[in-house]
Order: sequence, then C-alpha cells, then structure tokens
Amino acid sequence: MEQIESIKEFGGHLNRYTHDSESCQCPMTFSVYLPPQAADGPVPALYWFSGLTCTDDNFRVKAGAQRYAAEEGIALVIPDTSPRGEGVPDEPDRYDLGQGAGFYVNATRSPWDRNYRMYDYVTRELPALVEAHLPLVPGVRSVSGHSMGGHGALIVALKNPGMFRSVSAFAPICNPVESGWGKTCFGTYLGDEKSAWEAYDATCLIDSGARAPEILIDQGTADEFLKAGQLQPQYLQAACERAGQPLTLRMQDGYDHSYHFIATFLGEHIARHAKALRQGG
Repeated sequence: MEQIESIKEFGGHLNRYTHDSESCQCPMTFSVYLPPQAADGPVPALYWFSGLTCTDDNFRVKAGAQRYAAEEGIALVIPDTSPRGEGVPDEPDRYDLGQGAGFYVNATRSPWDRNYRMYDYVTRELPALVEAHLPLVPGVRSVSGHSMGGHGALIVALKNPGMFRSVSAFAPICNPVESGWGKTCFGTYLGDEKSAWEAYDATCLIDSGARAPEILIDQGTADEFLKAGQLQPQYLQAACERAGQPLTLRMQDGYDHSYHFIATFLGEHIARHAKALRQGG
C-alpha cells in the first residue's frame, strides 16, 4: 500500500493509494479522506461506490463530501469501480462493460474471472487493508453509492448483515436482472444462469430473505436512465413492501443523474450515516 498523493482539505487530508490487489490480480488505486479528528485517534468510515465509467476521482472532486465528513468526523473510503491496466480484459468501445464497469460482482466466466472480483475486493480485501494501515475504527462502517455503485452499496449491505451500520444510494440500479446494463454485465461476467445473477440483485435478494438497516434512496425524476428503464426503483420498493424491509425512497423532482443531483442531497446522507456510525446503527 503506497501513498501517491495527499491534499489538505477542511483540516484533514485527502490521500490516494495504490497497491497490488490479490482479489483483482492487478494494481488498484483508491482514495481515503481522513478528517481532522483522525489526528487524535481512529474514526469510523463511510464507503462510497461510484458508477459506470468512474474512478475514485469522480466522487472526491465533484461531490463536496469532504466538507461534510470533516464536520461529522468520519472518513471516506473511495475505491475504483473495476480492475484496470494492461492485461486486464476490456471492451474499449463500450462504456457499460469491462474496465470502468466492474458491477461489484465476482466474475465466473473466462477471461473475466481472473480480474473482475470487485465484490471480494470491496467487502474483504479493501476494508482489511485500510483498517490495518490507517486510523480507522475496525468494523465501524457505512456504505453508499451512485448508479452502478448504488447497486453495489445495496447488495453488499444485504449480503453481509452487520458489516455496515447504514446504507444509502443515489439513483441505484435496483433490479439489474431486468435492466439492459445488468443483463449485459451479468451475462458476460456470470454466464447464462439467472440464479447467479439474482445473487447480485438487490430486489431479488430482498425477495429471498436478505435484510439490511433502513435503506435511504434518492432518485431524480428527470433522470434519463430512470426514463430508459435502467434503474427501476419501483421494483425494489415493491419488494421492500412485500418483505417488510424498511425503505425511504425519495423521488426528487426535476433532478437528473449527475453529480449536481448528488451534491444537493449528499450532506443529508452523510449526516444520517454519521449518526448511525456513532450510535451503532
């Protein structure tokens, strides 16, 4: 784990690291914002998962999250969205498959299965790494994300009870087995068996009995991908109602899919996560 950048912000430091990933079998880059409170001892962490085409850089530059994290005294852990580099399989003519589109699954089909193991990376390898080397409180985590990353945040919370004290998402892909993006990536990475797809689908997981702390979702009504049928929050909402899974789904009038939307409501999400991190859920 090598630090390659450090920028002082709001009394804390936005650091960037690289390391050789055992899960992804390639060098991986991630960012961590350590608030000023980390100078006095370990702090809890909010993990942020980004969407298609993004790296760790999008969120840390566009969202304005560091200000809120400094005020609340929490760290931000910001992984990349996929393995990258020479020798890592890719579809360079597509934005929705390959590098930049890891979809937070463990691929099982060749040639993707060697590198595309983002589920293991974000739930096992990265938390162990940062908690061993940085002033973070072990096991005191929350998770959030956007679009493909919102899908990632939902499934890791549902599949790992107790690992995250709270979960939220912005415009998540809620039912990927029924969306164009999900069908493309799941079919490529996981094969043709729909049961393998359902293991990484938040709506299917809730229908099969998985549970998480109360889920908060913000979704813009002017989101072009909502209109295109890629996100489908109505299916997740219906599953939560059937199962009694607590969900707050806020349809935000006139907002799109961009970081302008995220930045508008992110402060509320971080305050909610900080409260859960302090109180234990």
